[in-house]
Amino acid sequence: MRKRLAERNSEISSFYVMELLRRAKYLEAQGRDVIHMEIGEPDFPTPPGIIDAGIKHLRTGEVKYTAAAGLPELRKKIAAFYQQRYGVNVDDRRIFVTPGASGAFLLALGVSLNPDEELLMADPCYPCNSNFATLLGGKPRTIAVDADNHYQLTAKQIEAHWTPHTKGVLVASPSNPTGTLIKPEELKKIIYTTNSLGGCFYSDEIYHGLVYGTQANTALAFSDDVFVINSFSKYFGMTGWRIGWLVVPDEFIDATEKLAQNIYIATSTQSQYAALAAFDDSTLAELEYRRAKFAERRDFLYDKLLNLGFKIPIKPEGAFYIYADCSPFSNDSFQFALDFLETEAVALTPGKDFGAHNSRQMLRFAYTTSIANMTIAIQRLERFINR
Repeated sequence: MRKRLAERNSEISSFYVMELLRRAKYLEAQGRDVIHMEIGEPDFPTPPGIIDAGIKHLRTGEVKYTAAAGLPELRKKIAAFYQQRYGVNVDDRRIFVTPGASGAFLLALGVSLNPDEELLMADPCYPCNSNFATLLGGKPRTIAVDADNHYQLTAKQIEAHWTPHTKGVLVASPSNPTGTLIKPEELKKIIYTTNSLGGCFYSDEIYHGLVYGTQANTALAFSDDVFVINSFSKYFGMTGWRIGWLVVPDEFIDATEKLAQNIYIATSTQSQYAALAAFDDSTLAELEYRRAKFAERRDFLYDKLLNLGFKIPIKPEGAFYIYADCSPFSNDSFQFALDFLETEAVALTPGKDFGAHNSRQMLRFAYTTSIANMTIAIQRLERFINR
């Protein structure tokens, strides 16, 4: 019989943390007190101004399709935000409101990546990014990065790995899972190198806003010939609302609108009206308060893990993750995470979710829970590794 399952499915990797999450949920159902440090979701609720704006629109009953590119007033607000936060002018025609950052990735790659073309990215990196390329017939090609290069690609690496089949480069700054940033001078070099080689440059900026003690630079500060992916999920606390945005180069505007019309028609209307309130002064003040809390959590967890003997060569500058080397305790971080969950009811993400490079010795800790919860988790972790 002819196979009915599409062959591309064999090329798309599993998200191993979901196995741990399923087990964690089962343990919770059995009455265990599980502490979740595996999921990249802020524990803070959506800011009240955003919720109120969404409810207000729902009560009008006019929850109809918007234009595929998004509400014009929301696109203008996003453009104004770039001017306010980065001092960068972005034509709102280049901005597309999308169903989360995932929708933005599918649009960006859908209008630019051809089958069998390569997309360069770091190893470790967020696994869904490479799976998006695979879904569209592209060839994700990961390049090993270490603490020596801040767990980020460099312009020299891009030049060295470029082939006639390479279409472009995808970077994430701040990065998931490492929380590291690309220095502005290096980001400028990477963009110049990619453009000079005739490629497309994609910048994953979904953790912008969640940066501590420094600043994140948008790729748009260095070039208009870039794709920028962002989201209302992380900094703005709107994960379940499923709304993000994409900025495209001028030449891709018409193609992006056509593709958006066909693959999702429009982003959730109530989510777009809710997101209008994300840029209000009162909302931004609340978000900055939360950012300060995340910084406190990072400092707490970083110090505690080092004291326990984990190796963390770079203190993360952004996002809400610490990528820690557990080799003093185990040579299999996936098994470590499974055993730790079973015995101590704390859920972590194993390194194998983020690539192949040194992944067996790495664990990602998400500080998306309170210091009180993390204090208990650290006590359990100390007990576990001292057995």
